Amino acid sequence: MNDREPEWKLGDLSEKKLESHSVFEGGFLQVRRDSVALPDGNVTEREYIVHPGAVVIIALSDAGELIMERQYRYPLGREFLELPAGKIDPGEDIFHTARRELLEETGYTAARWRHLGVMHPVIGYSTERIEIFLAEQLTLSSANLDQGEFLEVFTLALPLAMDWIRTGRITDSKTIAGLLWAEKLRSGAWA
Repeated sequence: MNDREPEWKLGDLSEKKLESHSVFEGGFLQVRRDSVALPDGNVTEREYIVHPGAVVIIALSDAGELIMERQYRYPLGREFLELPAGKIDPGEDIFHTARRELLEETGYTAARWRHLGVMHPVIGYSTERIEIFLAEQLTLSSANLDQGEFLEVFTLALPLAMDWIRTGRITDSKTIAGLLWAEKLRSGAWA
């Protein structure tokens, strides 16, 4: 097994923006089309979605169960099983977003918080980043869902959640990444 860092041979792979045009500006997302110079000097276009960023929360009860949600997602026309998550408001601190979303969606607060890392779920066509948090020492109060938001909160044992990934019952990428992270933490493989 090779544990060494790879030695890169191609040099700078960056693309340089030449022009940028707004294709669509909605209340939540923006679509842009840019002309870019490629590393070899050729010019092409890149279309992408500008996203404000989001958080996902691995909320673990004292019994070691995950706080999960069942929610209908309109673009795919079906329900999904997910970890609590939500978008970062403009200028909002990511810790504040995580605390706000956990309380709003699930009714839980947490006494112990830890920022674990960041993921970029759709790098080919979006600027979206998702900040990953661990929330522990939970206390239940009451949820306060956003207008038009409907979801069901439930608890799930981590081994069953991992099985649901394997069998395709959980397919949401942020939830899969969060659950894999939770498994590494719980097993002691990651500190």
